[in-house]
Amino acid sequence: MSSNNDDRLPMSGDGSLDPNHQVSGWFVRFLNIVERLGNLLPHPITLFAIFCAAVVVISGIAGYFELSVADPRPEGASGRSSDGMIHVVSLMNAEGLRMIVSNLVTNFTSFTPLGTVLVALLGVGIADRSGLLSAAMRSLVMGTSKRLVTLTIVFAGIVSNTAAELGYVVLIPMAAMIFHSLGRHPLAGLAAAFAGVSGGYSANLLLGTVDPLLSGITEAAAQMIDPDYTVGPEANWYFMFASTFIITFLGAFVTEKIVEPKLGKYDASQAANDLGEPKMEGISVVEKRGLKAAGIAILVMAALLALTVVPEGAPLRDPKTGLVSGSPFLKGIVAFIFICFAIPGLVYGRIVGTMKRDIDVINAMSHSMSSMGMYIVLVFFASQFVAFFTWTNLGSVLAVAGADALQAIGLTGPLVFVIFIAMCGFINLMLGSASAQWAVTAPVFVPMLMLVGYAPETIQAAYRIGDSVTNLITPMMSYFGLILAVASQYNKNLGIGTLIATMLPYTIVFFIGWTAFFFIWVFGFGLPVGPGAATYYTP
Repeated sequence: MSSNNDDRLPMSGDGSLDPNHQVSGWFVRFLNIVERLGNLLPHPITLFAIFCAAVVVISGIAGYFELSVADPRPEGASGRSSDGMIHVVSLMNAEGLRMIVSNLVTNFTSFTPLGTVLVALLGVGIADRSGLLSAAMRSLVMGTSKRLVTLTIVFAGIVSNTAAELGYVVLIPMAAMIFHSLGRHPLAGLAAAFAGVSGGYSANLLLGTVDPLLSGITEAAAQMIDPDYTVGPEANWYFMFASTFIITFLGAFVTEKIVEPKLGKYDASQAANDLGEPKMEGISVVEKRGLKAAGIAILVMAALLALTVVPEGAPLRDPKTGLVSGSPFLKGIVAFIFICFAIPGLVYGRIVGTMKRDIDVINAMSHSMSSMGMYIVLVFFASQFVAFFTWTNLGSVLAVAGADALQAIGLTGPLVFVIFIAMCGFINLMLGSASAQWAVTAPVFVPMLMLVGYAPETIQAAYRIGDSVTNLITPMMSYFGLILAVASQYNKNLGIGTLIATMLPYTIVFFIGWTAFFFIWVFGFGLPVGPGAATYYTP
């Protein structure tokens, strides 16, 4: 990749694009447009507050004109009105004001993603603060052979998503150092790790905090059509487990066949400072003992858990059907996420000395909660928006109208998911938070696609593809500035345009490859995206 100043986007002192510098090229102009559009958006919290006010006003106008659509649900279905119509309910009246005031607190406290994410993060916090996650990541990446280093880095990036910022803060800088130490271009290592951490954000071998976060939003949106519909955190596990390997191979392919050849041989004179010999902290003897002990703890927990689920009549199977589908095990999966991070983290901490007393464990959990202040504020406004949108029936009306439009043009087959994934990817360029974007779009798209025959679990799996693949090329992604800062250490002339151009091949290949895999998995082989997940829905 050229480091010529005319090929990059110049940065001003605050890290934004310099508006006084004239640049050329269609791609650079496109990046400028994306940057300006993104900067026009207010903070997501402010955005949800505006959406709340807008829903109230729009419901008042629609209610005044008695806007309604025919209810597609069969007669006698739960929630169906006696006249067979879905009417917009106004919140701009005395009854609406009473609903808002009396439910403000319960909207917030009953918002499904809030409790599930916080409980899961308590366990992740223990594993993180004990040093288990960092040691496991370093052991995975640094213990691999040189021939498999690219595959391992991308894979480690995907797996790191269970630990929030670990991949961004630890793995990406380390990957650049590893490539540099091997005589390869450090920015290729950075790109490979970034592709796994951010481009493969939703894929993983294990359930993480994003799963209950999204499933709670999906469930609320699905209940606009079917009040009894439930969506568990495990809804996409099968598909995301398999996607981990697809993204790993695609990421390694792009790195070695496209990105690294384009970057060429690394010139150390481009570095911001003298890099010298790269030094990477290895795994100490004590850390190795801790990792072994944590591994044994995981195996013991897995065996005990299997005893409660696998045998016929096991206590965590569904007591009515005897099946795993719909069982207390799946409904309580967040509790197991907490345990499976907390206990190995505690065991590791005891061995290496980071968890000597109960106060160390308490501090670890407190630290994980202290980092969630912004999220909790976001959830307060997001929960109000979801509740308002549900009360007014605006989402249902838009969904029915949208479904009718799709049917009118004949776009009800699987092809609709290509458009849906692309649309989610485009929205993600300007609204980078997975939960914020889904909280806004799910109340429209989930009911709409349910009405044309697709299950919420399948819709959510498609959304996760679109939400992930464009993370790599949007300055709105919260860690984009950090990645740019790390990359600048190896190329002092590097600008945001160079970084986005480096990552663009991953976005293109991931979009095509992951979408194709989705179609093969769901519509080719007819496989469920998760345990007990349906592919189709009959209104």
